[in-house]
Amino acid sequence: MQGVSRTFEVGGRPVRALDDVNLHIRHGDYIAIMGPSGSGKSTLLNLIGCLDRPTRGSYHLDGRQVASLDEAELTRVRRHMIGFVFQFFHLINRLTAAGNVELPMIFAGIARSERRRRVAEALAQVGLSDRADHRPQQLSGGERQRVALARATVMGPRILLADEPTGNLDQKSGQQILELIEKLNEDGLTLVVVTHDPNVARRANRILVLIDGKVAQEVPGEEIAEVVATLLAAAPAESAEPPADSVADSATNSATAPE
Repeated sequence: MQGVSRTFEVGGRPVRALDDVNLHIRHGDYIAIMGPSGSGKSTLLNLIGCLDRPTRGSYHLDGRQVASLDEAELTRVRRHMIGFVFQFFHLINRLTAAGNVELPMIFAGIARSERRRRVAEALAQVGLSDRADHRPQQLSGGERQRVALARATVMGPRILLADEPTGNLDQKSGQQILELIEKLNEDGLTLVVVTHDPNVARRANRILVLIDGKVAQEVPGEEIAEVVATLLAAAPAESAEPPADSVADSATNSATAPE
């Protein structure tokens, strides 16, 4: 990303949610994004995930200028290159765990036998083979997030975007999720995590701090104390971002909508 800004109309007035952001994410990176509410975190994740386009600036993904892609191409990018995990899971209650994981492959036109093989493999990787036939309401919060992770990775993406993936979990379940996504990162998956939790952020290779839509700081994960000091010094800001739920809904719809 180079010189990226995103402006929304709020109450008839332009509000800049991101302001001249420059960001280079390398293959296999592990990046944590932190900042106060309204600092632009979800907006930035939206742009990285090709759910939105910048008002100004350029974004190249895998060597391609995202602005040049039409909607069908963007759908293919989101479906095959990017996985999404969110705080509130966004599973479909009428489907089993296996059905939720299978859904992106149905819309991608993958043969039934191959879908079944991949579902079994994905659920095994998150330790839920014995819960494949359970519906979301029959699963714990940690189990639901593991199903969501299996769904996010079943298409073999190269990038995983996680928006507060542990925010709705107890400490033990949150630790399990972090270990799972970090294992994926060790295997070469690029990982971008939005979090308010310094204990989550410190695990990343890099921490990006957003304040008022600008990159205020970029430091290695072990320098978390500097990040905390920066955040404590930042004045509260009104949110210019769309609600987090709308971001998640967009990602779910984009991942499962037919081309």
